Amino acid sequence: MKIVVLKFGGTSVGTIKKIKKVAGIIADYRKKNFKVIVVSSAMSGVTNELVKKSREISENFSDTEYDVLVSSGEQVACSLIAGSLIHKGLKSRSWLAWQIPILTKGLHKNSRINKINKNKILNYLKDGGIPIITGFQGIDDEERITTTGRGGSDASAIMLAKFFKAQKCIIYTDVEGVYTTDPNKLKKAKKIKVISYEEMLEMASLGAKVMQPVSIQDARLNRINIEVKSSFVKKSGTLITKRSNIINNKIITGISSTNNDAKVSLIGVKDKPGVAASIFKPLSKKSINVDMVVQNISANGKETDLTFTIKSEDLNKTKKIILENKNIKFRNLLLKDGVSKISIIGVGMITTPGVTFRMFQTLANEKINIQVISTSEIKISVLIDKNYTKKALKALHKEFKLDN
Repeated sequence: MKIVVLKFGGTSVGTIKKIKKVAGIIADYRKKNFKVIVVSSAMSGVTNELVKKSREISENFSDTEYDVLVSSGEQVACSLIAGSLIHKGLKSRSWLAWQIPILTKGLHKNSRINKINKNKILNYLKDGGIPIITGFQGIDDEERITTTGRGGSDASAIMLAKFFKAQKCIIYTDVEGVYTTDPNKLKKAKKIKVISYEEMLEMASLGAKVMQPVSIQDARLNRINIEVKSSFVKKSGTLITKRSNIINNKIITGISSTNNDAKVSLIGVKDKPGVAASIFKPLSKKSINVDMVVQNISANGKETDLTFTIKSEDLNKTKKIILENKNIKFRNLLLKDGVSKISIIGVGMITTPGVTFRMFQTLANEKINIQVISTSEIKISVLIDKNYTKKALKALHKEFKLDN
């Protein structure tokens, strides 16, 4: 059975007009003799409105009832898509996750799909039906509705592709694919034809909003090839696949940037085992995400300077937590808002010497000062003044020949 999984994001099903267009895309795959499984997000903005309503009831709204509430958005979208296909003369129906069922493990609001009962869907496909399945949700061992976290419809599509051994998994969204950098920040950004799971994972975790990192990790672990493309224009998208499938002469695949970071530096921290944990544990408890971390030990080995980055909106909260922390001692606390993280990403840098030098020299030529440096096997990130973000992107994009 030649199966394709098509996932449509909230912007793709945001209006009735768009839903009719989506129905046309699905019908085209049927004409190509594919058995089509469709996964849909809620219409754009709907989930946010539902979350808002829960907060108006209580800031501590029940997690189990939260999942029941926010999962209702997908039900509406799936029904409308199925209705549009029926209007076209095709056999279709909506399927809620519990009707299949899609079984999950883990906490409410952030569950993980671990099993999908295939029998009902397979029989429906064999009868010529097009199942429209609610993304982002499942049921637990107690038959309570669960959700898989924001952006979880991508994960639903990937796991359906895995369990049904689909030939293709296509994520339809409002962009034509993955770009070398944010096209809204740099007009010379180019669409990437093929990108590895690892590179896409880095780009997503660094701010590229095409897919959620957890969904890319699911695809990587299960070796599911994903194509990201636009539901609005008929153009090829970006294929996300394993490294061995890629023939690429570019050292750097993409450049990402953030624009809402802040830098925190603790100067003269008494250096002893567990001091870093003492600093970061209270931040973790308050759900403050710490990103780049740099530690410098003094010559006498008794003190250390510790610098890390957080989101700007967490700066005041972080300051309060650190100043109230009785488990750490330091001489000074420095806080700096208005910084940006620029990252170059590419598996090519593993085998290519001089990439770090080229990045630093390019920024130096533009008179851009580097405040913090962080590296991994396929990524180099630097923290710079936010005002130089566009200038840095333009220079690095040109240096690593991504303009071509």
